[in-house]
Order: sequence, then C-alpha cells, then structure tokens
Amino acid sequence: MRLPALAPVAAAAASPLGLGAAAAAVAVTAMCLRSKELKPTVKGQGTAWNSAVLSLCPALTAPYRLPALLNNGHVETIFAAWFRKKPHVMYDREIVHMPDGGAVALDTEDLPAAKRLPDDAPVLILLPGLTGGSEDSYVQHAVVHAREAGIRAVVFNSRGTSGSPVLTAQFYSASFTGDMRNVVEHVRNRYPRSLLFAAGWSLGANIMTRYLGEEGEATPISAAVAMCNPFNLPLSDSNFKKGFNKIYDLNLARSLNRIYKEHHHLFEAEAAAPNGRPYRPDVAIKAGTIREFDDAITRIAFGWPTVDAYYAGSSSSLSIPDVRVPLLIIQAADDPIAPKEAIPFDAIQANPQCLLVVTPTGGHLGWCGGRGGVTGAPWTDAAVSEFFSAARQLLAQPEFAAAAAAARARQPLGAPGEPAGVYTLGETTHQAP
Repeated sequence: MRLPALAPVAAAAASPLGLGAAAAAVAVTAMCLRSKELKPTVKGQGTAWNSAVLSLCPALTAPYRLPALLNNGHVETIFAAWFRKKPHVMYDREIVHMPDGGAVALDTEDLPAAKRLPDDAPVLILLPGLTGGSEDSYVQHAVVHAREAGIRAVVFNSRGTSGSPVLTAQFYSASFTGDMRNVVEHVRNRYPRSLLFAAGWSLGANIMTRYLGEEGEATPISAAVAMCNPFNLPLSDSNFKKGFNKIYDLNLARSLNRIYKEHHHLFEAEAAAPNGRPYRPDVAIKAGTIREFDDAITRIAFGWPTVDAYYAGSSSSLSIPDVRVPLLIIQAADDPIAPKEAIPFDAIQANPQCLLVVTPTGGHLGWCGGRGGVTGAPWTDAAVSEFFSAARQLLAQPEFAAAAAAARARQPLGAPGEPAGVYTLGETTHQAP
C-alpha cells in the first residue's frame, strides 16, 4: 500500500515534467514532514510557588517537536478536531438540578473496582468549551491523564451540552458563573476530604477564571488551569470576522443551533408569555454567527442591554487581578479563536498567583505535539497533570503550610449538604461516543 505522503511524488513522476517535478515534490513532502523543535515561553512573578512549580513541571518548559506541516494555527486546529483519537471513556453521569430549575450533567469515569481511586483522592472539575462536553477527545484524554496521576476528574457539562438537559429557557453564557459556583459546592460536599482543582478550555476557561475572580479567597478550589482562554470577548468577536476565522464562527454557530433546536419550544413559550423575556427564537434557530445567537438569546437571558455590553462585561481579563489561588494559564501564540492579542499580559504579570505559558503553536484546542504523537493526547495533558501533581505536593509541604491550612479551612464543616436549591436527580452510566 502506498503511503499518502508519497502520492504527490507518484503523481509528479507520471506528469509531463517527469523526474524534475518528482524531485520538487519530494522536497516539499520532506519539508512538510520534517519535525520542528518548539519551546514554550513562561511569564510570571518569581514567587516561591511559581519557582517550585517550574522545577516540578519540566513539561511546561521543555521543547517539543511537531511536523512542519502542522506549524500553523488553522491546520493544527482542524487536524486535532478531525484526527485526534479518543480513549472512549465510560462515564457515570449525575444530573444535578440548579436553583432556577435548570440542570447540568456531571460525568465521572466509570472504573472497575481495582482501578477506582480512594475517596480522598484530589478531584479535578473540567469545563469544556462553548459547545464541548465529555464526548470530546481533548476532554476524554484529560480524564484519563488525571486518573493516571491519581486525580478524579469530573466533567462539568453545561446546560444543553453533551446531552445535559435544558429544562428552562436559559442557556449558559460567558458571564454565567452561577452554575459553576453550585457545581463546585456540590462536588466539595460529595468529596469532603479531597483537594479540589479546576481546569477549563476556551469559553469554559473564561467562565472558570471569572468564577475564581468573583470568589477570591473564598473558593474551595486550591489550584486551576485555563487553556485557550479568549480573555477579551470584544476582541475575540472582532477576530471572528477576519478571513478564515469566519469558518470557525459559522461552525460554532451551527453547533449552538443543533443544541438549541431541541429546546426551541421553551424559548418560544418564554418569548410569548406576558412577562417573559423578549427572546428572538426565530433569529436564534437560524443564527449564522455566535454573535447573532448571543444577541437573540444569551444577552437577553442574563439581562445585558446589548451584545456588545455582554461581551465587554463578561471578559475574564477583568477577573485576573482578583484571582487568589494558583492559576496556570496556557495559550497558543497562533490560536485563531483566542488570539494572543487578547491575553492580559500586564494583569497576569502583576498577580503573583498567575503563571502564563505561551506555546509558539497549538492552534485552538490543538497542541498536537504530545507524547502520543500528532493524533494522541494534546501536549497540554502532560503539563497539566504535572501541575496538579506539583500543587498536591506543595500544598502538603511545611513551607506551604499556610496555603494548605487555607485549603483545609475551605472544606465544609459537619455533615455535607447541598447548596440551596441544588439536588441530584439521578445517575446513569453511558459510553462516550
């Protein structure tokens, strides 16, 4: 069987130009397949914590190799979305109701008794991107890597994503941290002896960072990681209008449409009710951009007067100064959806809790330079696992006793109890696609 990479060579040899074209094709193919060594850059204050993290997490600064063909933000983004292999994780699903009548789905890996983690193992809450969920390859790889590091992953599927039910005329949004707050409390009560961590991608990272800023020192989360965070939503919205980025905007809008269509009737009924919110369901169901959908549904759901006000007020760059727990931020310099220009470098540098790692490539949710090859787990998985393992170790060491004591103080006293209005509807087991 002929390798696909050699197809251009064979075609060139059969052409009227003969061996000259074949030689050129060989040169182009070799250039595309040749690996390029890449090295992340790190920014942050030289605190004892950051210094210790960097010494314990070699993956954060070590060079990695990537075929030259993938050394492009668009190519890497699309390649990862189409060709990254899935571990096909089996999940236990828990439906958790929220105080406003809505619900979210929490997925935890379903394991045989011999592989189950102890009850006091650290717990990592994972927040996927805009329309992502527990079925996505990058999420499943993170679940597996967490378990291999002795950490229990809980995937937080927001309303409507990954089959999570939509019971009221309300979607989640970039500014909606209410569900995050309730989920964190629910998980803390379920695992009262465990350290809590959090990690988010894309819009999930934006929501998580906003939550950390709002909660400050009160959060039960002991350390967190944000990846591909759009940070500045007005800038990201503007970026969607440029060139090939319009394709991402259209695809994400279609993903929103697919989720929304199943629940269109709820929003129609709300818009028609005498005192209902003035949704525009006729616009939402055929929205061709994220902005159109947000203007028709999201900003109305959360009381923003305009979509621009919603974007400006929901940017997690505003929250960075108020983060009070260790936050590792990983961004790709060529991310077409979360552009480098949106990263709040000065605010991150000014906050001793933040550590920023910028990779020269990676695209959006790509990072195809992982140890498992270009179709394996993202490069970030090893770095994130090392970070949380380091956090676990540092919080237990005497020189970090104050941080460990603060983490313990945030654990609930007495019998665990749900936040007001939050309760579990039921549990199921399902196979991720």
